[in-house]
Parts: sequence; structure tokens; C-alpha cells
Amino acid sequence: MNYLPMGSCYHAKNNSVSFTLFSASAFKVELCLLNNGSVTTIPINEKIGEVWFTCIENIKTGTLYCYRINDNQLLLLDPYAKAIEVIDGQFWSVVIDDNYDWGDDYPINIPWSKTIIYEAHVKGLTKLHPNIPEQLRGTYAGLSHPIMIDYLTELGITTIELLPVQFHLDEPRLQQLKLHNYWGYNVIAPFAVETKYWSKRPNTTPLSEFQDMVKALHKAGIEVILDVVFNHTAELDASGPTLSLKGIDPHNYYWHDEQDHLINWTGCGNSLKLTHPKVIQWVMDCLRYWVCTCHIDGFRFDLGTLLGRTPEFNSTSPLFIAIQQDPILQKIKLIAEPWDIGQGGYQLGNFPYPFAEWNDKYRDTMRRFWLYQDISLGEFAQRFAASSMLFEKQGRTPASSINYITCHDGFTMNDLVSFDQKHNLANCENNNDGNNQNWSNNFGVEGATDSPDILQKRLIIQKSLLATLLLSQGTPMLLAGDEWGNSQQGNNNGYCQDNELTWLNWTFIKDNNKDLFNYVKSVIQIRKQIVALNHHHWWQDNTQNQTSYDVRWLNQQGNLMSVSDWQQIAPKILQIELSNKWLIVINVSDEQQSFCAPGIIKKCILGQIEQQQIDTHNWNINAHAVSILILQE
Repeated sequence: MNYLPMGSCYHAKNNSVSFTLFSASAFKVELCLLNNGSVTTIPINEKIGEVWFTCIENIKTGTLYCYRINDNQLLLLDPYAKAIEVIDGQFWSVVIDDNYDWGDDYPINIPWSKTIIYEAHVKGLTKLHPNIPEQLRGTYAGLSHPIMIDYLTELGITTIELLPVQFHLDEPRLQQLKLHNYWGYNVIAPFAVETKYWSKRPNTTPLSEFQDMVKALHKAGIEVILDVVFNHTAELDASGPTLSLKGIDPHNYYWHDEQDHLINWTGCGNSLKLTHPKVIQWVMDCLRYWVCTCHIDGFRFDLGTLLGRTPEFNSTSPLFIAIQQDPILQKIKLIAEPWDIGQGGYQLGNFPYPFAEWNDKYRDTMRRFWLYQDISLGEFAQRFAASSMLFEKQGRTPASSINYITCHDGFTMNDLVSFDQKHNLANCENNNDGNNQNWSNNFGVEGATDSPDILQKRLIIQKSLLATLLLSQGTPMLLAGDEWGNSQQGNNNGYCQDNELTWLNWTFIKDNNKDLFNYVKSVIQIRKQIVALNHHHWWQDNTQNQTSYDVRWLNQQGNLMSVSDWQQIAPKILQIELSNKWLIVINVSDEQQSFCAPGIIKKCILGQIEQQQIDTHNWNINAHAVSILILQE
């Protein structure tokens, strides 16, 4: 028994399959095999501790199976199922052989300090792409098509972060509304690749096509991070379906209160109990499976506070310790969404090394700075410098701050400057869903407009927001489509919109916004050249008048910032000198501003400035603008 892995495992040498299941509450376990439409039931009588196991000979890969627990007739999915098939509405686990020829594929191991993340949805990224073969649009094969890889390579991102590709379901409520869970945060089989994004080409499977995708992206030098869900499952609340864990061992897999009710720290009806040794093993085995079998480069954990609940959040929780000690997971990128909806659920800055964290304080500060002008220069600089007050502790680096201004959850960048209000009526929740505090600004017209002045202002602000993101210390994360102005028509919660509203409209970049794409591409190229944005240590400024420094913060006159300068609420010029050479000039105000450069300007490589007078130190910069200059050494 000791050598048998959990779940089903095909043994080619003797043409047999071992089946292993954890259940502390079971007094009877049956293996149910589907053959030609009929179910064969096999009692599992062998047990060590709380693990039930058997080995069946003469079973082929592709065999469908489930479990029955005690005297319940429900057919239950294997928590370790690596593939799922649905037959007449019933979910079946599938025995697979997951061997794959990786050839010379190897981990890219892009340093955190050089990482630029591109958040995307497998289907939405290519479903409407006119230059990708129709059969491949919206699939793993579509994402790895040369057209798409060439695009990502040209843009310059290093790492693609994919919304969930674990096998997930539509909630019963969405099924009644004939809507679909597009984002995929309703997982029922975390080891299994989602079949909806498979092209169904001959001689491929969902898993092999996914592996082909990873291999192709790696060959192009692009890492793959998966957004994973280990905070709840698709079994939802007490009235939700019983598909797997709820029927196998509910009290060890899920948190319950003193009245034996499921605890809902997720907003989805249940919360996984990530303190039980076998539940921890399940999560660890799953993460290692994706790394070892699919060569995944990292994970972003949805509602990551659940990972540390004991039940209060604890940065030394059993799961955190297991991850920190694991020789495989130590080598990959780990990112937490540092909150859930339970008491004490907001834990930004409190995750242990080696986790990075989504920094929503960065998002809100930068939105308010550019769109409301109510943020002090001191607070802006704190976020621009990787939020050191939050993350500079316990050996963590600036890369611990995942900086973003938009993500899948909320407005796109275009919508952020086009809508004052959310427009989520298509979600059939009376516009009550989605965030109400977006810090957005439509600049006088809600939604689309023909006004050249408004369109120009929106474009300039998008550029400035994107430049700020890509020039900040920390790890930048760009939402797919923001680089050319993708819109969701004001819907800031597209989780249930699997249609043209959320799929990227690639004709828009061709017809409208190649300029914005080229701008973003240029900023990414510039970021890669600035030493201060590509090393691991926290910035050292020149407050002690060092001759070598990472950053100098300068006011409008080109002098070091004073206390009163830092307290100034925008509008105000801020100059940021990086690596003794690069000068970033920021004018958040509504009017053109003058500034005095701290040295002779050799070249303006982004944005525009105009010499104000004969003195080469005095210049003008346009309203709402960011310019990048090279100083003469």
C-alpha cells in the first residue's frame, strides 16, 4: 500500500489500475465502474488508517469510475480525478495515462525582478481572433498558435497568468438563467484540465493539448502561471450538489461551525479545511501534479487567506509550512490574493515568504492619483516603490508586491476612463453585483462618445496609468487587452458572461488603437533597460548624498523632495530619477506644467516635452502625462 499514489493510477507493466481514496467517516466504500452503459460495483475492503485502496487488473485507460460511500447511492467523483467525462448528466472520473514527451522543455525560471505578468482567459484571449484558425479559437491550441505567441513576444511580457483551467461547473443559479461561469472559480476536480478549452482535434486530449500549449509558450520564453481555487468547491452550500467531497468526508474536507453548518468565508457556500493532514496532502499533491505533469511555472491562489486559516489567519499555518518545505514548490512562483470575506480576512502584506501578493492598495492609489487627483505625492511614491511599508520584512523582496491597476475582476482600463458607474444588468442581478467603488472617471460622457477631446483625454490617461504600472518597482501585472483599449461596455463583473462582451475584440486594435499597443510595448522595453527595476533589493535613495543610488525623488524645481512636497496633494509635478540616468516626469494636473530637470537632458524616449527657454534645464510637459528622459551622464 505504501507505494500506491492517491487517486487512480494506471500500471502499464501488468495492465492494472490502483484506486486509493481517503475517507475517515466511511464504513463502506464501493468502486463503481461504467462499462457499456452498465455500472459494475466492486467493494473496497482493504484499508490502512483512513485510506481505502484496491487494485483491479485488466482495466484500460479511459475507464470511467466513481465511488459510493456507506449506503448512499450517490456516485461521487474521485478528489484526485485527472480527467472528467459527463454522461447523461452524471460526472465520471476517468482513468488516464498522463505520460507525455516533453523533449527538451525545461523551467524558464525568470527572476521575479524581471517578471512582467499578463493576465488572460484561455478562451477569451483567442475566441474572436480573426487570424487564428476557427477550430482553434478559444482553445489551448489557439493560445499556443504562432500568431498568438508572436503577439505576446512582440508585446514583451514574460509570464502569462491564466484564469482557472481546473475542471469547473456552472452554478445551479446560472444554469437556470442560461448563463455560464466564464471565469471558472467553481472548481470540482482540481487535478483535471478543463475540457471546454480543448479543440477536440484527433490524437489529442484536453491534457495533451494543454501540455502542448505550455511547451510552445516555454519555447518562446514565456512562463505559465495558473489561477487555482483551493478555498471552496462547486458543491457550494448545504443546498448545493453533492458531487465529491461532501459525500466522501465532509467534516474533514470542509470547515463547519458549532451547529454543524458549513462555514462560508468565501461567499460561495463552503470553505475547504486546509488544516487536516490529508486535505493538505490533497492540495500539495495537486500543485505538484500541475508542476511535474504539466510543467507549470507558478500559481495564483484565489481568496488566498483561506490557505492560512486555522481558523484564524496564521502565516505559519500547516499548509504554508508544507509549501515552504516542499522541494518542488520552492522553485516556482507563488502569488496570493490576500483576502477572503471572513472575519480578519484582509491580510495584505502578511503572507510568508516566498509568496507574492496582489496589491489592491496599489490599484486604488494609482486610480485615485490619476482620475481623482486626491492622493499625496508621498502616498503615490510609497506605492510606486513597491509598498515597502507592507512588504519590506521577513526577507521579502519588492517583487512581493504584484502591482496592478485592472484585472479580470473589475473594469478594463478603457472602461475605467469611460464609465462612472458599473453596467452589470446582463448578469441578471439587478446591477447589485460587482464593486461599487471603482475610482473611475468618464470625463464627461458615460460610455462611448464621438467627442475628439474626450477620446484624446481618455487615451492620454490610459497611457499614463499603464506607464505608471510598468515603471513602478514591484511585479507589474497587465490585464489582457488593456494594451489596446479592450472594453466590456462598463460591466465590472463579467464572471458569467461567456460571450462577445468578455472575449477580446481583436479587430479593435487593428482599427483603433495600434498607437496604444505600440506605447505599451515601448514602456515594457524601457522597463527592461532600467537597472533599478530589474534587481532584487529595495531602492536606496540619495538622502545621504551618495554618488550612486537607485532613486532620487525630485520636485518641480529639480530639488530633493521636502516634507511639504511629500504632503502635497496632486496636482503637482513629480520627477523620479532612477539608476543615475533615467528621469520619469509625471504631470497629473489638468494643465501643462513647467519643470526644471536635475541635469542636462540627452534624449526624450517616451512622451513629449518642450524646451521652455534657452536654459536647457527648463521644460514644459503636457497635462496628465508621463515622460521618460535620459540624462546626460
